[in-house]
Amino acid sequence: MDQKRWDKPVTFEEDDRGHFRTLTTTEEAARALLMDWPGKGTKVHKRAKEIMILVLMGERPPTEARDAFLAAAADANVFVRSA
Repeated sequence: MDQKRWDKPVTFEEDDRGHFRTLTTTEEAARALLMDWPGKGTKVHKRAKEIMILVLMGERPPTEARDAFLAAAADANVFVRSA
């Protein structure tokens, strides 16, 4: 399955203990949003998940998934080290 690779990775703080994770694909970002995401249930989080699905289905470009992930991170006060 095409994972919809991003041109530029995103590194974010995965938890409050200083563990960082780098994402390079839409599939990885979708998994991050589904698993233990601190801002679950907000409008921004829900929209980001919707965009991930559309990108994985080939209906939107991977850049939209990356942008949606960054918006969800900002909404949930998740620290992004590099984007």
